[in-house]
Amino acid sequence: MVECSDGSLYTGFTVDIARRVLQHNESKLGAKSVKGKLPVKLVYSENFLTKSEALKREHEIKGWSRVKKQKLIKLATVNKLSDNKTLLKPKEAPALRNAVTKRG
Repeated sequence: MVECSDGSLYTGFTVDIARRVLQHNESKLGAKSVKGKLPVKLVYSENFLTKSEALKREHEIKGWSRVKKQKLIKLATVNKLSDNKTLLKPKEAPALRNAVTKRG
């Protein structure tokens, strides 16, 4: 998930996060919905073993309210700071999803 310069959030799927953020910011290959809202910065990511799992999760998050997405970002940031690990590992994603669902 990236945050645009206007504060809006964009959720998408990619196999290469760094390349995709660069595309959004510096090429014509970025999403049309972020054009005019540049630069974007990465604020949240998850890793999945299959494309199918990733796309299902993308669809789920896209259906969430902005407030719920912000809670997810905040929880992941706290998790990263406290564990000094990557934002989320595939096994941790369901636990975080449950925490956000129960709170939001």
